[in-house]
Amino acid sequence: MRNRSNSGVRLDLYQRIINKTILAHQNPVTGLLPGGSTSHAWVRDNVYSILCVWGLALAYKKQADVEEDRAKSYELEQSVVKLMRGLLMSLMRQVDKLERFKRTQNPRDALHAKYDSMTGATCVADDRWGHLQIDATSLFLLILAQMTASGLQIVFTLDEVAFVQNLVFYIESAYMIPDYGIWERGDKTNHGYPELNSSSIGMAKAALEAINEVDLFGSRGGPGSVIHILPDEAQQCQAILQSMLPRESNSKEVDAALLSIIGYPAFAVDDQELLDHTRETIKEKLQGRYGCCRFLRDGYKTAREDPRRLHYELWELKIFENIECEWPIFFGYFILEGIFSGNHEQVNEYRDILDKVLVRGADGITVMPELYAVPSDKVELEYSAPGSQERKPMGQVPHRWGQSLYILGRLLTEGFLSPGELDPLNRRLAMEPKPDLVVQVVILAEDRVIQARLAENDLHVQTMSDVDPIQVHPARVLSHIYSQLGRNKKLGLTGRPSSDVGLLATSKLYRLNDQIYAFMPQFLDQQTFYVALDTEFLLDLFRTDVAYLRANWQMLGRPTMVIPIYHWLMDYSSDKQPVILGTIHKLKTGYINGTRVHLGNLGDFVSTSCVTQLTFLSGADSTAELELGNLIDNLACPASPRPKLGTTSAFHVPPSDMTRESRSRSNSIKGIVKRSLSIKIIDEEPLLHRPVRHHHEHLLHDSLTTADLPSLVEEHPFIRQPSETSLHLAASPPSQSMLHRSHSDLIWRTHFDHHSEYEGVKCEDLVGTLRETDSLHEQADIIHYLFVNKGLDWDTKISGRPGCPVKELVMELYEKAGHLKQWWLVRHTAGMLRKRVEDLAKVATDLLVRQKQLSVGLPPEPREKIITR
Repeated sequence: MRNRSNSGVRLDLYQRIINKTILAHQNPVTGLLPGGSTSHAWVRDNVYSILCVWGLALAYKKQADVEEDRAKSYELEQSVVKLMRGLLMSLMRQVDKLERFKRTQNPRDALHAKYDSMTGATCVADDRWGHLQIDATSLFLLILAQMTASGLQIVFTLDEVAFVQNLVFYIESAYMIPDYGIWERGDKTNHGYPELNSSSIGMAKAALEAINEVDLFGSRGGPGSVIHILPDEAQQCQAILQSMLPRESNSKEVDAALLSIIGYPAFAVDDQELLDHTRETIKEKLQGRYGCCRFLRDGYKTAREDPRRLHYELWELKIFENIECEWPIFFGYFILEGIFSGNHEQVNEYRDILDKVLVRGADGITVMPELYAVPSDKVELEYSAPGSQERKPMGQVPHRWGQSLYILGRLLTEGFLSPGELDPLNRRLAMEPKPDLVVQVVILAEDRVIQARLAENDLHVQTMSDVDPIQVHPARVLSHIYSQLGRNKKLGLTGRPSSDVGLLATSKLYRLNDQIYAFMPQFLDQQTFYVALDTEFLLDLFRTDVAYLRANWQMLGRPTMVIPIYHWLMDYSSDKQPVILGTIHKLKTGYINGTRVHLGNLGDFVSTSCVTQLTFLSGADSTAELELGNLIDNLACPASPRPKLGTTSAFHVPPSDMTRESRSRSNSIKGIVKRSLSIKIIDEEPLLHRPVRHHHEHLLHDSLTTADLPSLVEEHPFIRQPSETSLHLAASPPSQSMLHRSHSDLIWRTHFDHHSEYEGVKCEDLVGTLRETDSLHEQADIIHYLFVNKGLDWDTKISGRPGCPVKELVMELYEKAGHLKQWWLVRHTAGMLRKRVEDLAKVATDLLVRQKQLSVGLPPEPREKIITR
């Protein structure tokens, strides 16, 4: 073991170096470090610069044998806390910008990338700098989590916890937000065009994974001081990052900044082959004798750069080729990456190279310069023979960011620190082999009828009520629960902005106090879009999602998918066996789509599932808990239609015992849906007569049972999905002016075109007819007429009391048509409700961020639009 006196001497040497090169410049009021000759304090530079101070504090604590060493450790720790809190306070002053950015994602609403080191206030206007630098905010969160896990307390109040939680929301969409990147100027030409940068996405992914479920108050914290993330956001970053590497952005083929995400501090890449490929690409294209170029054709501080302007012309980039400045800081990244990966050969190689390019300062201390540049009189020689000319140090000497990484590397190689002390959250273990994943699947029947039907096919499952005390809810309930996260009235923070919850989030179980909650996947939510009513489409999504879980599950415990079986999923209108039965039988074999699965009861899976504590709700008062409970009850309404409309067949004419007045009202609006410009039925089937049933005797949720459906289909074989050829638009093409009108405008124009046909019909009388009829077509006609003439918000009072607007009836008609597979009416009512494909924007974004082109519309121009960014 090393002699204590020698260890003390070495640590004292590093303390003197740190004091002179870093801490001597720390502002005593704000704790911030100015950059170079200015008073501006960059977030990124400050965080990197203080890392060596944190590392030395850990080293003194580890080696402390005398009281003086413990005092030095405490002093260094407080310097770290002072700087990190200084950055936190500067960021919190911009809470209004943070709140706006969550909605707009506009670069001008971004948090500033640098602040005045003397006051902590902003130092550059919103539009005078590329402030949107997601990697800087992500780095702050990542190091905040690591320092908190090591024992430092940086966050003091619950208001600060709420702000940090909203910083998580700020970076969680990094995979689709172009920013100005680590070098602050956007694309390679410095024209200020933000790009999607791999280094920003990787740092955001690392920060999201690291800070998840970290208690910012440390061992003295409670439920309210824990940070939460939804794992699907980190996974989206992971997917986009893997598709981009080793490329940095659209304009940068590769960037040495990627060393910060494949190694320390991010460890964001868990694919060893991709990591090695990225590292070798950087070595091959960017490494030189004095360091690495930031990226190819980087003109910063070269002899041919025009210092009078920041931007370059495209043709101008060629003159920077082979004379790019080389930055020794990247040798420091190579050393740290080798230490954490156990590659001693790499460590020794780059330590020897780095020692040759360090310079000695005026006081005799070895320091790292910012960069090495080709002198102006040697540029032509360098052009003719790249790498042949001696370069001279330029820029900041010392470069505090690089100096900090250099000292960290020395502390690690000399044994004063171990990798685990700088990485208490074990980010470095991302590539450790993981056991084969088993996806747990729970099938729940809607009621006893479905349960009995499944039992007839040797499929024994529980019903929704059988899983008590575990509560099962749709994904939208989980989305609402997480919308409460990060809310703070004093700071004006509204919490999580997104309403999406992904598959990874719904595949966990959740515990709130003594209650366990499970959630169904979002693709099963019928209230989003009508594709969720297509059984075969849902089963295909299910198989895809099981494979997705196998590839992307990173959490402790197994994923659990809860799949409800509703009546409409059991298609009795066909002579064939419902297709969902075949899928369940496949699950019983233990494999589906190449993934191991375990089919069982929900209660049996609690001990093996991934369970998350909803601690941010545990501290709520009784009133807040009651409000949340009521909201959950409202959101978790059953998928069956609301009991306002009667039901029998899809076609029905009132019988002879209906009053003449009712028949007159009915006939006056019959066929209005078919005459609408938005949809037209050509082949009209004969209408059937059967006795009317009063609305209070036959409600869809209790009359449409599995026993009724086969007889209904047998009695009325025309209850089927109409062919696509039976639906078409109006024969005459619309004018150019009409192309720009909304769907509702076309409906209103249709109403006015046929106004004389409906003149004299009282809407109240039609509501009475609607109350009596159980014909799907007649209900559609009446509701459509009410929609056109009264709008969605008109109260029909169909139940004899206020509280039933037209929108509620349209929703019921939409669900009812979906259950009966009447797709023409499903599409029509979906248009009335302005429903849209919830994932369409996200899918389009996924294509664009993977550098793909997207064509929208139909040729020729100008109806077709090509989107590239």
